[in-house]
Amino acid sequence: QVQLVESGGGSVQAGGSLRLSCAASGYRYTRRCMAWFRQAPGKQREVVATVFDGDVSRWVADSVAGRFTISHDNAQSTMFLRMTSLKPEDTAMYYCAAGAQGGSCRRETAYSHWGQGTQVTVSS
Repeated sequence: QVQLVESGGGSVQAGGSLRLSCAASGYRYTRRCMAWFRQAPGKQREVVATVFDGDVSRWVADSVAGRFTISHDNAQSTMFLRMTSLKPEDTAMYYCAAGAQGGSCRRETAYSHWGQGTQVTVSS
């Protein structure tokens, strides 16, 4: 049974940094996607960043490019999201997702496994 457990969320001031972690158990990452999504109050969930086949390829959304970095530690089976220069508009619940096939990394409906979410709040 696949389990995804996020951690690392919290409250920071604008310009601050956080690192989110997603520890995966029972999951084989080879030739599969993992991703971070976020959902702000009253908004649809959106994809923030993805990795494929462990750490073979990475993608981040334009809205966070240059500020967020996604990575995957194959030995630890853990995905990370390093967030810097945080803005109030980054405030959201952040979710870890896994299981999408290559070519579908950015599609929410392609993911079969989800974590419980971790809250990130950025104050101005």
